[in-house]
Amino acid sequence: MDSIFFYIVAATAVISGILVVGCKNPINSALSLIMTFFSLATLYVMLDAPFMAAIQVIVYAGAIMVLIVFVIMLLNIRIESGKRYMHTRVMGAILGAVVLIETLYVIMRPASQNLTGGKGPVDAAMVLNVGHTELIGRALFTDYLLPFEITSILLLVAIVGAVLLAKRKV
Repeated sequence: MDSIFFYIVAATAVISGILVVGCKNPINSALSLIMTFFSLATLYVMLDAPFMAAIQVIVYAGAIMVLIVFVIMLLNIRIESGKRYMHTRVMGAILGAVVLIETLYVIMRPASQNLTGGKGPVDAAMVLNVGHTELIGRALFTDYLLPFEITSILLLVAIVGAVLLAKRKV
């Protein structure tokens, strides 16, 4: 039963991910992205990571998507149906095929050739004793504090840039 549910959720995530790229209307793409985020949150719950699922829903499906929809509406993007050229579709198809081949290569490698070659300091017993949230919080605010702060500054710059671009057109 679990595998059937996994396949349904995974298919939903893949199909909505394809719709993110394939929709012509940017609002429809944003709604498809929200569906992808919810599917990923469901997969996190299936992996016994409820904190990551909650963060996925609150931060990405909530805050980030509100920001993206706000920027789309602020910029007033029009759908230009006649501006699609064939060479961009061909390049996209080639790039997608290359990424698919690379992914299949990584998946099909023998188990002896793992990606990192080493194990991390966190194991299942440590997660059960300490907890998901505390381990993530410690790592985020000690080892990864600089990337965390840089990401927040980049989001702020993106918002200010979108407002400035919209103000020039008004």
